[in-house]
Amino acid sequence: MRFTLLLCIFISACGLTTTRPKIEMSYAQAAFMAAKESGADVHASTLYRKAEDYYLKAKSAYRRKYFNKAKEYALLSKKYSEQAEYSAVRKKAIEGNAE
Repeated sequence: MRFTLLLCIFISACGLTTTRPKIEMSYAQAAFMAAKESGADVHASTLYRKAEDYYLKAKSAYRRKYFNKAKEYALLSKKYSEQAEYSAVRKKAIEGNAE
């Protein structure tokens, strides 16, 4: 009886401490879309592919309710998306000045 009560408390406490990474997922999506719109898939393809890979992993982990992993992947996706966008914009500016 006492063990069952402790087990129930433990399980419910674990569910309460893990929060859904809604903000991180939203930021990752916005950063990924900005990278895509900047032409990063052409001008910074390696960084863009990393960002896309982590974004898809984040979405998959979120769907499976692995929120800690989803948050980790979303942050990585945001990081690589921002780097890809910056690189793409920079390369476009250099190409524009060369002409």
